[in-house]
Amino acid sequence: MRYLTAGESHGPQLTTILEGLPAQIPLLESDVNAWLARRQLGYGRGRRMQIEKDTVEFLSGIRAGRTTGAPITLKIENSDHKNWTEIMDVNPGNEPRKKALTAARPGHADLVGGMKYRHKDLRDVLERASARETASRVAVGAICLKLLEALGVEGANFVDRLGGISSSVPFGWDALEIIENSPVRCLDKNAETQMIAKIDHAKENGDTLGGVLEIRFRGLVPGLGSYSHWDRKLDGRIGQAIMATQAVKGVEIGHGFDNADQPGSSVHDAIFYRDSSAAKGAYDRNTNGAGGLEAGMTNGEELIVRVALKPIATLMKPLPTVDVVTHEAADAARERSDTTAVPAAGIIFQCVIAIVLAEAYLEKFGCDTLPEMLERLEEYKKFIATY
Repeated sequence: MRYLTAGESHGPQLTTILEGLPAQIPLLESDVNAWLARRQLGYGRGRRMQIEKDTVEFLSGIRAGRTTGAPITLKIENSDHKNWTEIMDVNPGNEPRKKALTAARPGHADLVGGMKYRHKDLRDVLERASARETASRVAVGAICLKLLEALGVEGANFVDRLGGISSSVPFGWDALEIIENSPVRCLDKNAETQMIAKIDHAKENGDTLGGVLEIRFRGLVPGLGSYSHWDRKLDGRIGQAIMATQAVKGVEIGHGFDNADQPGSSVHDAIFYRDSSAAKGAYDRNTNGAGGLEAGMTNGEELIVRVALKPIATLMKPLPTVDVVTHEAADAARERSDTTAVPAAGIIFQCVIAIVLAEAYLEKFGCDTLPEMLERLEEYKKFIATY
């Protein structure tokens, strides 16, 4: 399975081609639209989220509400493009273009991207580097989540820390409704109140906030991924997919960083044999410091991934920079942006990880159709239950 995205933040649309999915997966545009809508929510989002009402249009690979096995083409229109048609015109002319950006924003792709591709109007960089592109990845992830759902896999995401304020309420699968109803996707109501106040304060001061998110999946069978080659290890593939998402500066699996300070006897998860026919087999653990991954493979426990998201690079009270045309000191450019995207980022990361997990399932149980895939999965579950 592979996918390719194209499109700019203020271009006419985002286009995605996804290929390699089996036929017979039930799929409607509304399945994807529900995730696109969730990506636009969250306290601290900017005005762009009020302009765009993201919906997907299937252009190929779907017929009669199910996948056909052919490549899937996805289209997400940019509603704001009508205000940018002259600026984003593909034809020459109208030079210099309105809204040309020459004052590079610290922390963004502007300066280095301009050097790499020899652009002096840094809009040629920021339009593609923008996190607007994550709408395409959420659309792909939503489709992968439909496949995972059919395979008995469930995911969740929540905010553990925002702007230095931490939640003290532990996660439980019975708390999904609380997360969905929280404007910052936080389990701790006291922390939620403080986070909202912190966001308001940052907005008043033209500043931005980052945070830490946690993403979980349960129902994964052991043995996804591989130890045999570096590029087959599932933890490496998850890390790469997350780190390739805008504004991410850190990823840990399980108790990754805390484990570094503990002796091995306190870190590794003891193995027990129990009379069980559960999906993960008869072997069990009382702890999950490994976060569901050992030696690049799932071990049947919950997958736990934690992500550090830096504050957004566009500040309304900009930092000092240099104009790449005049080489004079300047204030960094201002672009319409969010105060924080941390609550929405959990939706993006759940979808991004779902893509990696779907790939891993297809590698192990890959077939031309979903019914065949389910048959192979059931046979494997019977095997691991008696291993």
